[in-house]
Amino acid sequence: MNVYITKASKYLPNDPIGNEQMESFLGLINQNASKARRIVLRNNGILKRYYALDAEGNPTHSNAQLTALAVKNLMSSDVPWDVIEVLSCGTSTPDVLLPSHSAMVHGLLGGHSVELNASSGVCNSGMNALKFGYLSVKSGNSANAVCTGSERVSAWLRADKYENEVQLLAELEAQPVIAFKKDFLRFMLSDGAGAFLLENKPREGALLIEWMDAYSYAHQLEACMYAGGDKLDDGSLKGWSEYTAEAWLQESVFAIKQDVKLLNENILVKGAESMRATLHKHQLVAEDITYFLPHISSCYFKERLYEALKGVGIDIPLERWFINLPEVGNVGSASAYLMLEALMQSGKLKTGDTILLSVPESGRFSYSYAFLRVV
Repeated sequence: MNVYITKASKYLPNDPIGNEQMESFLGLINQNASKARRIVLRNNGILKRYYALDAEGNPTHSNAQLTALAVKNLMSSDVPWDVIEVLSCGTSTPDVLLPSHSAMVHGLLGGHSVELNASSGVCNSGMNALKFGYLSVKSGNSANAVCTGSERVSAWLRADKYENEVQLLAELEAQPVIAFKKDFLRFMLSDGAGAFLLENKPREGALLIEWMDAYSYAHQLEACMYAGGDKLDDGSLKGWSEYTAEAWLQESVFAIKQDVKLLNENILVKGAESMRATLHKHQLVAEDITYFLPHISSCYFKERLYEALKGVGIDIPLERWFINLPEVGNVGSASAYLMLEALMQSGKLKTGDTILLSVPESGRFSYSYAFLRVV
């Protein structure tokens, strides 16, 4: 059974936020402007992003609401919600631990009973949600599926989530700043949702999903990006349930953190290794790819990724890369959806063009790929 992406949609909340506005929405930690902000923004190349926050920092949407709105934007008289058979949702930032993010989205959409899949993790959660829908339609289990990737991370990045830790550090006469591994992510991540409609029959401008692959290197590398715990000296993670409730605040246990040194040492190396493996598996070379859509967390990595791929014999000229990071920000699991939606709306695609989606995840270093063809 062939599987086609027949429609793509997005929902980006509120007005875009420029670089100089960010801390007015996220707040100042210890009433001081971040020393990391300008360095991070200079390197990441993001010019604007979207927050599900109002000007006072109050949430305007939940993650489930963002996702449901993206799904509603996908629906039409041709394909109404009541014919959808599968809803598969991926996110790094669910609103609650239980029930699943997919169940919360379905509750907002209402209507009828559907099969649900909820994919967790970091950036690959959106691709894993897509693969579940792809395999469901491919196997004949369903005639269609709606797949989503979404993030509502801004509320996690608000200054009040760090105040208790700052106060404790000040009491201990330590330098009252948050470690860079926590602070820099406050200026990297943003909110939004994307959705794809998968069907077993093509429509005009549809994309055939030829294959999807995924690779994990958790057997070789320790956690790099994490939340709900902290890293110990031996590299293991101590989960939130092993901390006291007081420590949750004092040590910002639920803050999203990233081991920047580990990231720089491995993210490109394993990315090149996995991409070489997937192209070799499918007997493809760089010339077979019309558009390369890599999810990169920062424009800092663009030239470096190009060189890393070139180093393993994959030379995709930068003019064939399609990235919208500067315009929408790093929206984690939604980024691949937002890139592909933008390319589908650009008017650039023509019959026979091929697209390679590439999504790395620094959680514990995993990578997903999807190869698409315009029919």
